Amino acid sequence: MTPVVGLCGNPNVGKSTLFNAATGLKQHTGNWTGKTVGLQAGTAQVDGRAVTVVDVPGTYSLRPVSEEERAAADFVMEGRADAYIVVLDGTSLRRSLPLALEIMARQPRTVLCVNLLDEAKKQGVRVDADALSKALGVPVIGAAARSGRGVREALRAVLALTEGPAPVPAPLFPRPGETEAEACHRRAGELCALAVETTGPGRAERQFRADRLLTGRRLGIPVMLLLLGLVFFLTLQGANYPSALLEKGFARLGLWLRQGLLALRAPAFLIGALMDGIYGTTATVVSVMLPPMAIFFPLFTLLEDLGYLPRVAFNLDRCFSRCHACGKQALTVCMGFGCNAVGVTGCRIIDSRRERLIAILTNAITPCNGRFPALLTLCTVFFGGGLLPVGLMVGLIAFSLAMTLGVSFLLSRTVLRGQPSAYTLELPPFRRPQVGKVIVRSLLDRTLRILLRAVTVAAPCGLLLYLLGSLPPEGPSLLSRLVRLLDPFGRCFGLDGAILSGFLLGLPANEIVLPLTVRGYGAAGVLSAEAAAGALGPALLAAGWTRWTALSFMVFSLLHFPCSTTLWTIKKETGSWGWTLLSALLPTVFGLLFCLVLRLISMLV
Repeated sequence: MTPVVGLCGNPNVGKSTLFNAATGLKQHTGNWTGKTVGLQAGTAQVDGRAVTVVDVPGTYSLRPVSEEERAAADFVMEGRADAYIVVLDGTSLRRSLPLALEIMARQPRTVLCVNLLDEAKKQGVRVDADALSKALGVPVIGAAARSGRGVREALRAVLALTEGPAPVPAPLFPRPGETEAEACHRRAGELCALAVETTGPGRAERQFRADRLLTGRRLGIPVMLLLLGLVFFLTLQGANYPSALLEKGFARLGLWLRQGLLALRAPAFLIGALMDGIYGTTATVVSVMLPPMAIFFPLFTLLEDLGYLPRVAFNLDRCFSRCHACGKQALTVCMGFGCNAVGVTGCRIIDSRRERLIAILTNAITPCNGRFPALLTLCTVFFGGGLLPVGLMVGLIAFSLAMTLGVSFLLSRTVLRGQPSAYTLELPPFRRPQVGKVIVRSLLDRTLRILLRAVTVAAPCGLLLYLLGSLPPEGPSLLSRLVRLLDPFGRCFGLDGAILSGFLLGLPANEIVLPLTVRGYGAAGVLSAEAAAGALGPALLAAGWTRWTALSFMVFSLLHFPCSTTLWTIKKETGSWGWTLLSALLPTVFGLLFCLVLRLISMLV
């Protein structure tokens, strides 16, 4: 049978990096705590033999206080693996060893892998793996998993343990009145005195000075907003020209395809379904989404790889605490920028069920990657170039954060009353991002994957939209009836029937809401078929949009019901349709209220 090896260790010690290097998979890695919240398995080949490797969530001890720590503790305590690799942080061995000692006491078939030795060297720290191995009685392998160093050696060592007799680790010998945890921490200090040598301050002092700047009371949040503004500025400036080229290219290709179908004497209904429905909607989604995502995600991933996300959580911790929520919610908000469904799943890192529910119910307020392209496009079309659209985007993000805090406070004072719990937030060291890998990972794992999902949803939705706009053959179409039905209600809030129908029909994915809105104008007779299938900006202007319309759309895009994937994830995480319904109603009600305020302001100015 294939042996099973568990990868255990503290958070942010490089377990997922080692897992990817061993298995060839692409488990997401990040320079921050709480990234892995579930068990991930893959297969590694070691000298012609297959080994099942399981990436276990990070934990500081086998006494769990959260769901992901409970998953890790159960995996070890129940002996679900044949052997274990405990990954240690070579830059902070004193912190990593207590967990290793706990695991060795229960599972003697254990190999210690001292990772991040390249970082340790830069910080003036040298770890003697041989001395550590002799003192503990188990194999100790030095590694730098980012470069692949030591990965195969660790796998060979653990495979040897599965085939031979279990080693006999050195006992702890607790002192009278000393608990196991106290004995582990004392023994860790003794081992570090034996095997760790500090040759100089290295980069520690520079990192401390950087943290004083990035997490200081006065400059922490302003610097955070400036970095966010820089990311949006580069995205807006870089996305305009490629978007215009894609629109022109898709328009020319669409003309050739239509002419080809006409030459083949295809039925008019088939031509309309393929070109006006599937192709038109898909082309709009790609031209709107691809350029900004191809710029935004690499920039955001660079900040993540650098280790900046935990600093964001540190800056926002006091704000969430004042709202009687958990400061870890700041990390789930950062996950929500990528995908709200991932952000909801990431709420498992929050220990308290009350605080976890608050984080789940408010995560959809964070604009996910599916909403960013539409927001960036509208900022460019209706608010020109320069710094104005950049300031508007930063303002929208600040507004979404303020709403997250406000709704969290409301929930903590009503249906989810309680006091905030204490927790440990680890600030990982700054690391030089691997720019090449970051770009490839962000383009392949994020941009193209999300684009593929959007296209997969856009094609059938475009066909459905065409059918709704074409049926029945006589009289107003079903889509035009829906648009007209919703129009009076939408105009009360500065929106209209086409916008509301776009949000309703775009429930499967936020990426397609804006293209569906334009199609709705075409079905209602507001735009010609050519205008509805053309460039997005001119189509919206032709439909009568103003800056106030665009602003109302953007606010409602921030505050409306989550996509179907996120709703289903909320149901799975909470186990309740009631909480799922509340997660959809809360942002939608607030979104309509703020749109109403904008409409009243527009009437006064």
